[in-house]
Amino acid sequence: MGPNLDQKLKLLPDKPGVYLMQGEGGKVIYVGKAISLKNRVRSYFQNTAGHTAKVKAMVARIVDLEYIITDSEVEALILECNLIKRYRPNYNVRLRDDKHYPYLKVTVNEVFPRVLITRSIKKDGAKYYGPFTSSGAVQATLKLLKKLFPLRSCKRQNLATGARPCLNHHIKRCLAPCAGIIEKEHYANLVKEVCLFLEGRHETLIKTMEQQMLQAAEEMQFERAAELRDQIKALEKVAERQKIVSSDLADQDVIAMARGFDEVCVMVFFIRSGKLLGREPHFLQGTDDLSRSEVITAFVKQYYSQVEFIPKEILLDEETGEGDIITQWLKQKRGGKVTIHVPRRGAKKELVDMVAKNALQELEQHNAQLQQEKAMTEGAVLELQQYLNLSNPPWRMECYDISNTQGTESVGSMVVFEGGKPKNQDYRRFKIKTVEGPNDFASMQEVLGRRFKRAAAQLNSKWTLPDLVIIDGGKGQLGAAREIMKELGFGHIPTFGLAKEEEHLFTEGNPDPIILPRGSKPLYLIQRIRDEAHRFALTYHRNLRTKRNLRSVLEDIPGIGSKRKQALYKHFGSLAKIRAASVEELAAAPGMTKTAAREVWEFFQSELES
Repeated sequence: MGPNLDQKLKLLPDKPGVYLMQGEGGKVIYVGKAISLKNRVRSYFQNTAGHTAKVKAMVARIVDLEYIITDSEVEALILECNLIKRYRPNYNVRLRDDKHYPYLKVTVNEVFPRVLITRSIKKDGAKYYGPFTSSGAVQATLKLLKKLFPLRSCKRQNLATGARPCLNHHIKRCLAPCAGIIEKEHYANLVKEVCLFLEGRHETLIKTMEQQMLQAAEEMQFERAAELRDQIKALEKVAERQKIVSSDLADQDVIAMARGFDEVCVMVFFIRSGKLLGREPHFLQGTDDLSRSEVITAFVKQYYSQVEFIPKEILLDEETGEGDIITQWLKQKRGGKVTIHVPRRGAKKELVDMVAKNALQELEQHNAQLQQEKAMTEGAVLELQQYLNLSNPPWRMECYDISNTQGTESVGSMVVFEGGKPKNQDYRRFKIKTVEGPNDFASMQEVLGRRFKRAAAQLNSKWTLPDLVIIDGGKGQLGAAREIMKELGFGHIPTFGLAKEEEHLFTEGNPDPIILPRGSKPLYLIQRIRDEAHRFALTYHRNLRTKRNLRSVLEDIPGIGSKRKQALYKHFGSLAKIRAASVEELAAAPGMTKTAAREVWEFFQSELES
């Protein structure tokens, strides 16, 4: 223990708060909360014989600590959840990929709200529903919403009344608030119905819509009444598919867990108005040394720190170690009563047991899928080593491709697979600088030359040497690649050319190709990395070509210089969007004036008329 840390331990206050244990380089390795920072933090460094192996390992890595005093334990709990989400410390229980789950967002903070998918929650006044662990489920829900409730989906902030309705209005997927066709009050009622639907309150929603249908019929608005009738039928079909699991028609979350090796699956069943609305599995890592109570406590804190809707009752299969303080926190967040209960008998106990069985089944399926993926990735790497007669497994593989159109906008791509999986953060793209015309051999040499010169200079760890290099091309491309690699001192790296048509692998000094068996895992791996390199190069090439075409078109417009061309492209992103923009939208781009905007608009209008 360093003198700085020892001094901080002596000065710890006897107050509630959050503490952050730091390792080498100031990295946060653990976040915790305490009623008394003084007693809790010191306990890590006293009576260490009673600590678990995980806590001992963590304490051995602590270099420094910081703490934040709070006014109450509830505030400490909220801060703890936020800091765990921010730092994702190694020694905390981690709700895997929690920040990536999709939500449905209802933008009630806008005059005419929309429903959209988002992966981040912001304090912007909107309503969020989720999280959904399946992107397919959230997409299906949004698709159904668009059929039932024709809210706008455009991103326009200023909806000018009198504008021309878009295609969505003509196919009855939007009520065209931009054209002033619908009143704000009517639209607001529709948004309320969407929120009722997402909260699972179908009976309330159906009753409301039935009253609206009868009123529309009395006012002889038969078309409106027919639309409502069709919506009601669709909602009734959705409601029929939902199983009634609670006779008291309560709003509940039912949570139970199943344990695996250093991983736990926690299943959440959502019950709204007594009906099972959905279920979502969540996986936690770093749980081996924790009791079931500690695991469920960690999950409840992390999970409810990121969801918007808190039900009146939460049923658990284990007692939490912080039940009272968590209940207080959830009451504050909900703005009403919340009960956390561990049922021991009766219907609620049967419900929790059912969720636990689902958690176990999900964990078993998850493990089986991991084993299958491992066979397709790491297994494929080991098999490829045998087929290519390599001395070591090709753990890091790099594949290179060249893309151009008759020698223009020529680019190269480098994609990286590690352990049979893409490592996207190590992908690199190269704009060819020294080669003119369609010379793929010279272009490949430039790309490999730049890549291996950076490796020789040891600029950073991202230029780690590969165990295997794949060149997308035949013997000619391979020969050019080997020449530059030898010149730079990297000729020892195994390198193969992949012929495009028959997918045969060629190596230097051997006229006969290596033919991987059809349907084999190594062939599938080679095809994946080659296709990924081709996709990455082609995407970059198309982007450059689009920018070049945009520049050539805009050069014909009076008053549009290079700075305004760049500003327009950066603001709109594509030539099609510039062409479709109004004068006002064009003038809003940085560096544009009303006069210049009208010049651009009139240029494209005359283009359409000619």
